[in-house]
Amino acid sequence: MTAVEVVSGNLPKVSVAEQLAERIAALRTDRLPSAVRRKCEDLLIDVAGLCITARNTDYISSAIAGCDDEGPCTALGHARTFSAASAAFINGTAAHGEDFDDTFEGGPVHAGAVIVPAVLAACERHRPDGSAALLGIAVGTEVMCRLSTVVPKAVHKAGFHPTAIFGVMGAAAGVGTALGLNAKQIVDALGIAASFAGGIIEYLAEGAWTKRLHPGWAAQSGIRAALLACGGFLGPRTVFEGVHGLFYGFAHTTKGDYEAVTGGFGTKWVTETLAFKPYPCGTMAHPYVDCAKRLAARGIKAGDIKEMVCEVAEGTVHRLWEPLADKQRPPNGYAAKFATPFILATGFVRGGVGLEAFTDQAVRDKDVLAVALKVRYVIDPDNPYPNNFTGHIRAVLNDGSVVEEWQPHFRGGAKEPLTRADIEEKFTLNVRHGGWGDKRASSTLKQLAKLYEGKVDLAFLRG
Repeated sequence: MTAVEVVSGNLPKVSVAEQLAERIAALRTDRLPSAVRRKCEDLLIDVAGLCITARNTDYISSAIAGCDDEGPCTALGHARTFSAASAAFINGTAAHGEDFDDTFEGGPVHAGAVIVPAVLAACERHRPDGSAALLGIAVGTEVMCRLSTVVPKAVHKAGFHPTAIFGVMGAAAGVGTALGLNAKQIVDALGIAASFAGGIIEYLAEGAWTKRLHPGWAAQSGIRAALLACGGFLGPRTVFEGVHGLFYGFAHTTKGDYEAVTGGFGTKWVTETLAFKPYPCGTMAHPYVDCAKRLAARGIKAGDIKEMVCEVAEGTVHRLWEPLADKQRPPNGYAAKFATPFILATGFVRGGVGLEAFTDQAVRDKDVLAVALKVRYVIDPDNPYPNNFTGHIRAVLNDGSVVEEWQPHFRGGAKEPLTRADIEEKFTLNVRHGGWGDKRASSTLKQLAKLYEGKVDLAFLRG
C-alpha cells in the first residue's frame, strides 16, 4: 500500500484519491505519449464499430425503450437523440453487448465500452473539443485499468463484475478530466462514483442480459458523478482505502497495492498494453480457440477424439468452466459466450469463432456439441492469470495417442497486438453486420480519424 501519513485515527493526511487527482490535474493532451494517443484512436474505432454491430439487436431495442428522455447526444447507429446519460448508457451497453470489446489483461476489465461512451456523450453535451475528449479517454482508461490491479481477482471472487465496479470510477475520472474539473472536484467525483458502483455476475446462471448493461450503467454514472462534483457535491476522499471504501465493499478488504493506482501515473501508461479481441466471447477462452483451431489444422477429426483436457487458471473456473454440463451445452447464444468448452469446440469444428457462433440456433449445432461434450478441465496452479492469458489443450485420441497444443499469450494483446489495419478491418466487418455498407464504413473511418482534432460532433454516426 502507498505510504500515507495518518492525521487522525485511521484517516490519512493525503488519501489515494487525492494523490491520483493531483496527477490527473497535471496532465495535458499535448504531452500524451504517441502510443497512448494511438491506443485511444484504436479504442474510438473499435467501440464505434461495436455499437453499430449491435444497433439492431433485441437488447439494444430494450435499452432504448427504457430511456424516456431526449437531448442532443448520439446513440451510435440511431436517429433518435438522447440526454448525455442515456446516450452513454445505450452506447456502453451496445459496445459490450457482443463481448467483442477490448480487454486489459491485468484486470481483467473492459475499458473502452465504459470510457469512450461516457466521455463522448459528456463532450457532445457540454461542447469541449476533441483534444479534451482524447485526454479524458486516456485518463479514464488508465484509472480503470490500474484500479483493477490493486487486489487481483478479488472483485470477481466476491461476485461482482470488475468492469462495472472500476468502470464507474474510470468514467468519473475521464469525464471530469474532459470537462476540466480541478483536483478537488476529481476527488469528489471519485468519492461520489463509488456509491454508484454495482454489477453482480449472476447473469452467468442462465445467460441473462445484465452483463451487457454494466458498462453502460458505469458510463452514465460516471457522467453524473463528475457533474455533481463540478456543482460542489462532496464525496469521501478516502473512497479507495477507507474502512468502508470501494475495496472493502467489493473486494472485502482494504489491503491492496494502492501504488498500482498512483505510481508513475502520467509517466508510465498501462493503457499502452490494452488488448483487442479477435473473437466475440469471453477473453480467457481465446487462447483455447487458437489451440483448437491448430489441432483441427493438423488433420485431427472430431471422431478421432476421446477427450480434450484443458489446463486452466483457477480464477476462470467459476465463470467459464462450471457448471461443466452447462458450459458444454449452453442454454442460449449469450450464455455460450462464457462457455469455454462450447467456444473451443466451435473453433475446432468451424475453423473460427465469429458473431454467428452465438445465436440460439448455433448453440444447438450437433457437430459442435458432440465435441464440446468431450471437453473437460484441470486446474494448473502455475497458470499466470490474470497477468497473462494462456491456453493448453491435451487431446487424447481413441487410439490412445495424445496430441497437445499451447498458446502462450492472448492473441490481440501486448505480446501479439492487432494492427491498425486489423482494427479497421474488424470495424468494417462489424458495421456490415449492423447493416451499414462498405462505402459508409470507409467514410466513417475517415471522420473518426479527425474526431480528436475539432469539436466533438457525432452526427455522422447517427441513423
